[in-house]
Amino acid sequence: APTDQAVSRAVIGASASQNNRDSVRHQNAMKTNNVSCQNMARPSVIGNLANSGPPKKRHRGWSPDSSSAIETLSIHSNPTAQNSGSKTVADIAELACMTQSSLLGPISSPLTTSEEPVVVPDNLLKICRTRPVIFKGHGNLPYLCGNLNDIVVSPMLQNCYRNTQTFPRAYEQHSTSVTTVLSVEMQILLTVYYLAQLAPDQVPLIEDLEHILVRAWQESNLTETKQYQQAVSHSVPYVSSSTLAVTAKQLTWLAKLAASSCKNVVRILDSTNSLAEGLTETFKLLSEGKLLGKNFVVIICITKNQSTESCVVVTGKRQAGFLAERMLSPKDHLKEINYELVTGKVGALGAFFSSLCPEGDIDTLLEKCSLTRNGQGCSFNASLKKFDDSTAQRLAVCSGSTVSNKGTCQIHPVQLAVARKLLSHVCAIADSSTQNLDLGSFEKVDFLILVPPSEVAYQQTVLHVRQSGCGGTFSQSEPFLGLADRIVNCKEMKEALNVLTLQVTSFPFALQTQQTYISPYNEIHWPSSCNSGVNLYHENNKYFGLSDFIDSTHSGHKLPLLRYDSSFEAMVTAVEERFPKMHSAVIWTYILIQHYSAAMMVTAGHSQMKNYSSVETLEIIQSLISSARNCPNNHGYMVLLRIPSISLAALAYERLCQVRHRLGLQYRFEIILGTPSTKINISQHFLTQLKVWQKIEDPDWAPETYLDLEDLPCILILSGADPYGESFPRSAKYYDLRLINSTCLLRTALEQELGLAACYVVPETPGQTTANDLSESDLDKPGSTDDDEDSVAIEVTTVADSGKNSNTKRQRSYSNQSASSRSSKTSSLLCDGDPFLPSGAEDTARHPLHVEPVNIEDSSVTREKSKLRADSVQQKPNHETQYPEKHRINLDQIDNNKTSQRSSKTFSSGSSSTQTPILGQMSSQCPRTKAASQPPTVFLPKLIYEIITKVDSSGVAKLSSFLPHHSVHWITSFHPSLAKMMTSTEQSLYYRQWTVAKQNHMDFNKAQNRTEVFHPRRLLLNGPPQVGKTGAYLQFLGILSRMLIRLMEVDVYDEEEINLKAKEDASLQLKESLLWPHLESFSKLLFDYTVHDPKYEDASPVYSRDLANNKGYKAHKKEGDIYLRRQTTRMRLSKYAAYNTYHHCEQCHEYMGFNPRCQPYDSTLHAFTFSCSMLGEEVQLHFIIPKSKEQNFIFSQPGGQLESMKLPLVTDKNSDCIKSPIFTPTTGRHEHGLFNLYHAMDGANHLHVLVIKEYEMAVYKKYWPNHIMLVLPSIFNNSGVGAAHFLIKELSYHNLELERNRQEELGSKPQDVWPFIVIADDSCVMWNSLNTDVSKNATSAPTEPNTLERNVSLKHVLQHIEATAQIPHYALCGIRKWSSKINNLHLAEPFSRCHLHDFLLLNVDLTQNVQYNQNRFTCDDVDFNLRVHSAGLLICRFNCFSVMKKQIAIGGHRTFHIKSKVPDVPMSISPSQYICAPDSKHTFLAAPAQLLLEKYLQHTSNHLFPLSVRNYSHPVLSVDCYLNLGQEITVCFVSSRPHSLNINTCGLTFSGLLLYLCDSFVTSSILKKFHFLKGATLCVICQDRSSLRQTVVRLELEDEWQFRLRDEFQTANSQEDKPLFFLTGRHV
Repeated sequence: APTDQAVSRAVIGASASQNNRDSVRHQNAMKTNNVSCQNMARPSVIGNLANSGPPKKRHRGWSPDSSSAIETLSIHSNPTAQNSGSKTVADIAELACMTQSSLLGPISSPLTTSEEPVVVPDNLLKICRTRPVIFKGHGNLPYLCGNLNDIVVSPMLQNCYRNTQTFPRAYEQHSTSVTTVLSVEMQILLTVYYLAQLAPDQVPLIEDLEHILVRAWQESNLTETKQYQQAVSHSVPYVSSSTLAVTAKQLTWLAKLAASSCKNVVRILDSTNSLAEGLTETFKLLSEGKLLGKNFVVIICITKNQSTESCVVVTGKRQAGFLAERMLSPKDHLKEINYELVTGKVGALGAFFSSLCPEGDIDTLLEKCSLTRNGQGCSFNASLKKFDDSTAQRLAVCSGSTVSNKGTCQIHPVQLAVARKLLSHVCAIADSSTQNLDLGSFEKVDFLILVPPSEVAYQQTVLHVRQSGCGGTFSQSEPFLGLADRIVNCKEMKEALNVLTLQVTSFPFALQTQQTYISPYNEIHWPSSCNSGVNLYHENNKYFGLSDFIDSTHSGHKLPLLRYDSSFEAMVTAVEERFPKMHSAVIWTYILIQHYSAAMMVTAGHSQMKNYSSVETLEIIQSLISSARNCPNNHGYMVLLRIPSISLAALAYERLCQVRHRLGLQYRFEIILGTPSTKINISQHFLTQLKVWQKIEDPDWAPETYLDLEDLPCILILSGADPYGESFPRSAKYYDLRLINSTCLLRTALEQELGLAACYVVPETPGQTTANDLSESDLDKPGSTDDDEDSVAIEVTTVADSGKNSNTKRQRSYSNQSASSRSSKTSSLLCDGDPFLPSGAEDTARHPLHVEPVNIEDSSVTREKSKLRADSVQQKPNHETQYPEKHRINLDQIDNNKTSQRSSKTFSSGSSSTQTPILGQMSSQCPRTKAASQPPTVFLPKLIYEIITKVDSSGVAKLSSFLPHHSVHWITSFHPSLAKMMTSTEQSLYYRQWTVAKQNHMDFNKAQNRTEVFHPRRLLLNGPPQVGKTGAYLQFLGILSRMLIRLMEVDVYDEEEINLKAKEDASLQLKESLLWPHLESFSKLLFDYTVHDPKYEDASPVYSRDLANNKGYKAHKKEGDIYLRRQTTRMRLSKYAAYNTYHHCEQCHEYMGFNPRCQPYDSTLHAFTFSCSMLGEEVQLHFIIPKSKEQNFIFSQPGGQLESMKLPLVTDKNSDCIKSPIFTPTTGRHEHGLFNLYHAMDGANHLHVLVIKEYEMAVYKKYWPNHIMLVLPSIFNNSGVGAAHFLIKELSYHNLELERNRQEELGSKPQDVWPFIVIADDSCVMWNSLNTDVSKNATSAPTEPNTLERNVSLKHVLQHIEATAQIPHYALCGIRKWSSKINNLHLAEPFSRCHLHDFLLLNVDLTQNVQYNQNRFTCDDVDFNLRVHSAGLLICRFNCFSVMKKQIAIGGHRTFHIKSKVPDVPMSISPSQYICAPDSKHTFLAAPAQLLLEKYLQHTSNHLFPLSVRNYSHPVLSVDCYLNLGQEITVCFVSSRPHSLNINTCGLTFSGLLLYLCDSFVTSSILKKFHFLKGATLCVICQDRSSLRQTVVRLELEDEWQFRLRDEFQTANSQEDKPLFFLTGRHV
C-alpha cells in the first residue's frame, strides 16, 4: 500500500508539473488533481470512429448484432506510410480475430517485489526538446523520482484498456452470449499496430484506438457480427477465437515486426524484469539522443508470474506536446496562457520574432517607415485619404443591393414554418389529456430571453426583438455563470403552469442525454429548405453551412472554402521545438501576429518581408486593403481573426494596431477587439463612414452588433472561450480560425467554431459565373495570393491565342492543401501604390515590389497619366490589343469615378491558353455585391481540417465520433457510431441512449432523482448556426400571442333580425317599463307569426296580415347571395363564457373531471323507462351519471334503480342555485360543443344534461367525464334534432309527474314542483344584458334611448327569468339572438310574444299536449312555436337579454350527408333526385326519408306549388305543421285541434294545401272551410302508400282535387329505410 501511494503521488506530481512552475504551484496542483485522477474511471474525452450506425427509424436503441456495429472501417494514414506496410483497421481487426486469447489476462498486477524507483534524468527537456508523455498501460507504473518537471504521466491509455472490460456487460444487456474479453497481449498488440500506422507528423487520438479495440472485440466474439460481415464483404474471414491466440512470448516478436514497417517511428523495448527497467532504459536512450525520430516507445514486460505489463512513452515533439496539452481542461488552458503572459516568459519568444527581420529589429524597420511617412512621404501614402463630411457627399452609388439591418424584420417562409411548428407543439401540449397547459387561461405572452454572457449577443437579440414587433422593455443583468441553468431548473419555474421553456441551440447534443428534461416529442428540428433540388420554402437565398464548406473541398475547379496553412504549421513546428516549455497557443498566436505584421509590411512596399508571412495571410491582407480602394464608396471586407484567449487577443490587437499605425494604414482598415464583456469600439474616422453608409443622423450612435459593421474594411479579433451566437455581416470574407484550440476535440466545440462562417448566399443561376468561380479559377500559379475581388490576373497571349480562347474558362483541380505548400517562391506581390506601372518596364514587372517613392504632390499627375493610358487601351478592340508574350500588366486605382479601373496584381505565368481580359472590362465592383453570392473562406489548423473533412468507409464524418460536449460522457465505450444519413431526430435518440450528464451539467440532479420524468412544458429548437432561429422563435412568440388573443375570442353570428315592423301595442310596455312581464298585460299582446331569426332568412315566411299587406318583407340578401357564408364578428370572451373541451383552467378541473390530483371520475349507467303515447310503446333511456352528480337523482337505494331526477319547488329561494335543469342536445361536437358552463354559471349550482346519440356515447364520456348524459335509444341514431327535443320534453314531463308524487308524500303541493327545463343549443357562448335609459322632456316626445349592453352570466339570465311573477302561466320563455346592430323597434318593448330559438325555458306542464315533431331535422322550433301558440299558451321573449351563438364549423346538422347507397360511385346528387316514382329503378340514397323530404321541399317547391311563388296574398295552407317550402313560398299555419287559436282566414284564398302525416283531428269538414285558387296544388304526405290512399278517401279529397297516377312519389329510399310517400293534385 505505501508503494501504491508513492506511485500515485509521483504520477500526480508529474502530471501537474508540465510547465516548470515553482514548487508551491506544484503542490497546489497535486492537491487539486489528486481526487480527480484517482476517481477517473475513463479519459475525459472518449469517442470512436464513425460507422454506418443504427438503421433509420429505430427508436429503442440498437442491438449489438445489428449491421451498424460491424461495418469494416479504415483509418486514413499518410500515403507514404501506407506504402511501407502500415496496417488498416480491417487488417488490425483480422489479426485480432486470428490471435485472440481464450484466457483473460489481468489488466494490472501488484508489484511482487520491491522495485527501485526510476530516476528521471536532469536536462531531459533540454535534450529532447519536449516533455515525454508516459501513458500508463497494464500493471503498476513504477515509482518515479528526480526531474519530474520534465515528464507528463497520463492515465488515458490505461482507462481505455479498462473500458474494454465493460464490453461483455454491455452485450449482456442485449441478451447476447459473450465469454471472453480482449486479452492484455491483444490490447498491447493492437496499440502497437495503431501507433505504427500513424504518419511521422500525425498525433494519436485515443478515440481511434478505443474504436479499434471495440471492433476487434466484436470480431472475435460475436458470431452474428461475423456472419453479417462475411455476407456483406468477404474481407475478414471468420476464425474461431478458441483456435488461435497470442501468447506472451509471441507478443514481443509480433510487436517488433509491426514496428519495423513504420519508418522506425515506434520503438519496442522488451524488459524481462519490470517496467522500471524499461523506463530506465528509455530515459537512458533519450539522454544519449538515440531515440531521435522515434515518436513512441512501447515498453513490454513479461513478469515472472507470466503476467504482461506495458506502458507507452511518447517522445515525438509534436505528439508529446499535443497529448500533454489535451490533458488540460479549457479553463486550465487559459490559466496556462495567462501565467506565461503575466510572468513574462513570452519575452524570449517576442525577441526571437523581432530578430527575424532582414534588417535587424522589426520594430526598427517599422520606425523607419513611420519617420519616412511623416517626413518626405512615399508612394504608398499618396492614395491615403481621411474620410470626412465632404468625402461623404462625393460618394458614388455602388452597384448591387444589400439587406439593411435596421429595417423591420423580414420573416422568411422557412422561419414561419418553424414558428408554426413550435406553435403546433405547444398546442399539442395544451390539447393532451395531461392538463399541463391551459392556453385558454392566458391573455398575453410575457417572455424572458436568456442570452449568453456577451454584450454583442445581447444587443443583437434586442435588435431582433425590436424588429420583430414584440416590443417590451429590455433590461440587462450582470453576466452570471450558470444563471440560465439555475432559472430553468429551479423548482418554482418547473412547477409554474404558466411558464413555457424553449431552449434554442445550434448544438443540442448536451441537452440530449439520459437525464434530459426535454421529451423527444418536444424537439423541433430546423427543416431542410430543399428536397431533391426543389425549394420547399421558396427562399431567394441558400443557406451555406458546414456541409457546404466540406463539399467545397471536393471541388476540382476552384479553391476550397475550407483550407489550412501548411507554411504556417511548418513554422509553428519549428518554433515549438525551439521553445518546448511554451504553451502552443502562445506560440501559434505570436506566429500569426508575425504573419499579419509581415503581410501588412509587404503590402506597404517592404518586399523583403514576404518570406516571413504565408501566402494565405498575404491574400487576406491584400484583399482587405484593396477592397475598399476598388469601391467608389470605400466599402470593404471584414476579416475575422479568432483568438480564444482574451489575453492573447489583447496582445494581438495592440501589436497589429501598432504595425498598422506605423505603416500609415490607419485610414485603410479598422482593427476591432471583440470580447464578450465589452462593447464595440471603433475610431471616429470609421464611425463617420458607417453613419454615412447607413444614413444615421444620431450624433451619439455607435455600432452595437457586428452586423452594424457591414461593408467596413476591418480585422475583427474575436476572443472568448466559445462563440456566443454572434452574427457577422456578409462583408466578412475571411474567417481565420488557425488559432482555435486543437486539443479540445469535442463535436460541439468544433462545430461551434466552424458555425461562425455559416451564412446565406444568393444561389447561382445557370450561365452565371460567381465571384468564387472567376477569382479562384484565375489563380493559376501555386503561389498566387490574389483573387477576383482584389485583382485581375492578365495572362498576356498572342492575338491568335486571345481570339481562340476568348470564350474559354480555365478550370484547374486544386489540392485541399494550401498554395504555400506547393510553391511560395513563385508568388509576386504588387505594392499598393498609386503610380501606374508602365507596361514596357520589364524590370519593374519582374520586381513589382520595388517602387520608387514619389511626392504626394505628384500623385495627381501620375493618376492622370494612368487614366489616359487606360483610356487608350480601352479604345482598342479585343483582337487589336497585342501584348508581348509573358509580360504582365499591373494597374492601380485610376480614379474614384464610375470609369475607374480596378487594380491588378501580378501573377506568375500560368497556362498559355487562358483568356485575356480587356482593360475596359475590368470595372470595379462593390464588395457587398460579391459577398452576397460568394461564401467566405475559412482557414483552419491542419488537425481540425483533417477531422472535419475525413470520413470513414461508410461515409460517416469523423467529427461525429467525438464526445458531443464537455459536460457529458459516454455511458460506455461500447456504443454504435452515428450513421451517415441520420436525421436530427435519430441523432437525438442516439445521444439520449448513449450519453449521460456529468456533475457540472444542468440536468445532473435528475440522475439523482429517478422519479422525475420529462418536463411537460419544455421544448428544444435546434437549427444550424446563423440559419435564422432567433427570428423564428420571435415569430413564434408573436403567433402565440395572437393565438392567445384568438383563443380569448370567438366568431359569433352577428346578423340583424329580419322582417321587423313596429308594433301597435309597443306603447303599453314602454309606459310600464317593467323588468319582468306583467301576466295580464302580456297576455293582451298579439302573437307575432313572423320569424325574425336571420338563420331562417331562406325559409318560407309564415303568413300574417302584415306580410300580405307589405307584399312580403324585403329580402336582406341578394338573389345570388343565398348560399354565402353567414355574417359573423369576432368577440372577446367574457369571464362568463361557455367553453369547449380545450378549456381546462384550474377552477374548471374539478367541474370538468380532469383534476390531476384526483382519480378520474367514475360514472354509472342507469336505465330509465317510461311510456310514450306518441310512440305507442315504452321508451327506455339511459343516464350516465358521474358519482359526483348522484345527489341530483333519486335512487331506490344507493347504487340501485334510478327513480327520478330531483326538481326544486317554485317557492325555493336560493341565490346560488339554478332551478331549471339544462338539456343540451348535441351530435358530432364532443370536442367543440360548449358544455363547460362553470364560468357561465358564475359558480352557481346547476344541473346540466347532455343529450347524445347511442353511437357517440363513448367519445362524449371520454371528453366530458363529469357531465350527466342522456343517451337516446339506438332507433334514433339517424334522427334529427326533433327527436332529441321530443324525448327531452317527454322525459321531463314524466319526471315532473314522478317528482310531484314524491314531494307530495313529503308534504309539498304538486303544483309547487318546478315545471321548467332549459333547452339550449350547444353553441351558446355568451349572454348579454341590454339596459335602456329613456329620457323624456315635459313638452316633447321621448328622446332617443341610451343603450348599454354588457356581458352577464347565464346564472343572472336564468335567475332573472325564473323570478318572473306567475311564471308557471308561461309556456315558453326565451331571449333574443345577439346582434351588434340593436334595432330601435325592440328597444321600446322589453318583452315580445314571438318565436323563440336556440335557448328557451320550456314549461313541460303547460305544454303537456303540445309535442315536438320527433321526425323533424329542420325548422322544428318554428313548428313547435306555432303549435304552442295555437294551443292558446303564452310565449314570452325577454328582449333585454340576448345570447351569442358561436360559429362551429363541424357537427350539428352538418353530420348528415346525403349520398348514394352504391359504394364507391362518385356522383353529384341534386335535390330533384331526392324523390322518385314508386317501384322505379331509381338509385337509392343513404339518408333518412324525413331529411330527403325536407330538403326536397325546401329546394324544389317552386315547381311543386307554381301558383304560390311570391304570392304572399295566397299562401299555401299547412295543417298542423310548418314545413320549409323555400323563401319564395308563404306558408299559412292552421291547427286542427279543437279550441285552437288560428289566424283569421276569412276572405283568404290559398294557392296550395299541404297535409303532412295527418292525424284524426284533420277531417274533411275542416278542410272544406278553406278556399283555394283554381289550379292550386295539393300535397299529401304519408308513411306508406296504404295510408296515402286511406287519407285521400277519409278526407274526401277527390271531391275538389284532381289526381293522376303519375303524381304519386316517394323519397329515394329503399324499403328497409322506410321511405315517405306523397301524392300531388290540382284543385278543380
